[in-house]
Amino acid sequence: MIGVVVVEDDFRVAQVHAEFTERVPGFRVLGTARTAAQARELIDAHSPDLVLLDNYLPDCAGVALLAELDVDAIMLTAATDPATVRAAFAAGALNYLVKPFTAEQLADRLTAYARYHSRLPVTGGAVDQEEIDRAVRLLHEGDRPAAPKGQSTLTSQLVLDALRNGGGARSAAEIAEELGIARATAQRYLAALAQDGRAVMTLRYGASGRPEHQYEPIAATR
Repeated sequence: MIGVVVVEDDFRVAQVHAEFTERVPGFRVLGTARTAAQARELIDAHSPDLVLLDNYLPDCAGVALLAELDVDAIMLTAATDPATVRAAFAAGALNYLVKPFTAEQLADRLTAYARYHSRLPVTGGAVDQEEIDRAVRLLHEGDRPAAPKGQSTLTSQLVLDALRNGGGARSAAEIAEELGIARATAQRYLAALAQDGRAVMTLRYGASGRPEHQYEPIAATR
């Protein structure tokens, strides 16, 4: 179980972020803090794996607090100026999610973090470059916008997983049959994956001479 501390000055927003987090399997919120001082106390008391950190705290900027911490952190903030974003990453933030965001967008990043956390534990032996590269890819696998209007993030992920597990290029008809969805639906999701750079589309010519679209995942993570 991954322990999380939520640091957010608005208690209502903090509760929402805590609820979003606890919907994700494998995550447990250990507490919420409204100030940097409260955050330090909670972190010292509970030793969380992850801190979800706002930048606008009443007693200290979140990025300044982050520089003090020896714990993984993801920024959840309305701050969009480049200086703050750069300062957050320089201080050690593993990811940066701008408010407002959906439960699905946070869940995507938390799920990616869980894979990274599992692949690169705090304790253990040395790792090679390939393992480091794989962990970094896992960490940022959830960095994508919400699904296009009219599409489900869950279905999009199922289609992408089917591509990754297929062992080669696949057509919309093949994906539709595997997932039990309409061919037109599979085609729509595959086209969206190709548009946002997670898949590549090529043409396959059959006996009839009519080309069929086929898709392969880009940078599939093992």
